[in-house]
Amino acid sequence: MKQLAISLLIFCMMQNIYAQQTMPLYDGAVPNRKSYTTKELWEPQSNGDTIVHFTSQPTLTVFLPDKNIANGTAVVICPGGGYWVTSIVKEGFAVAREFNKMGVAAFVLKYRIPNDSSMIDKKIGPLQDAQRTIQLVRMHAKEWNIDINKVGIIGFSAGGHLASTAATHFSHSYIDNPSNINLRPDFAMLIYPVISFQDSIGHIGSRDQLIGKNPHKQLLDSFSNELQVTAQTPPTFLVHATDDGTVPVMNSLVFYEHLLQFKIPAEMHIYKAGGHGFGMHNPTTNDLWIERCKNWMQSMGLVSK
Repeated sequence: MKQLAISLLIFCMMQNIYAQQTMPLYDGAVPNRKSYTTKELWEPQSNGDTIVHFTSQPTLTVFLPDKNIANGTAVVICPGGGYWVTSIVKEGFAVAREFNKMGVAAFVLKYRIPNDSSMIDKKIGPLQDAQRTIQLVRMHAKEWNIDINKVGIIGFSAGGHLASTAATHFSHSYIDNPSNINLRPDFAMLIYPVISFQDSIGHIGSRDQLIGKNPHKQLLDSFSNELQVTAQTPPTFLVHATDDGTVPVMNSLVFYEHLLQFKIPAEMHIYKAGGHGFGMHNPTTNDLWIERCKNWMQSMGLVSK
């Protein structure tokens, strides 16, 4: 009980410090959900991050830019955490603030952690949440001053897998969508992303957590998103470090290669060092990838010069 009280207090503090508005992702029942009694836990880290455990009730935290600089572009943010946890501040709230400075509306998705105890089909749970977020952003476009044709997605690590899944699996709706709202992101930004589930380069921990151990080849290939790129895949921006010992840099390289095959506008920044999970700031360089991202967004007409 004491641990729960502390977690709730931390949650409230985080919302007051970082958030403009937090809302349940779904109206009423969460799809694909089983009864689940494990309580969500927010765990502060010494580096200023907060790690969220056991998420079964997804939420969306809305960060709207100052109306004087708002440009109509929106981005959905998927924090990483190996599909085990979410790095909600370093790869979520802090990122949203940077996009707000550009005039971009940002939406931090606290997606469900895939778990057989909390989901009927765990492999589609996070994707349902990503699609629902895109759906909500477009549904509320007028209220939030958003151009429905400028809604993108960014993801870090396993959140990058979720973002790239949303960018390559949009032709099938995994949620109720009676109004047939477009679920395709208009652009994607993938930061040290898990892309592939193939044995040679995949992050096996994320794979095991999402689709289970020893998946059959069809399922393995379906969630290896480099194999799902088509001519309809949105323009993509990628960042990775060569010495990433957790998620091999080949994940970004193979995705970029497949984007080129289909002539998808793409830009990739590979740092010689930085490891994995550096968030907004690669400690080995003074270069800021978010500035490179801003330049790319300007070149795409998403942010004013």
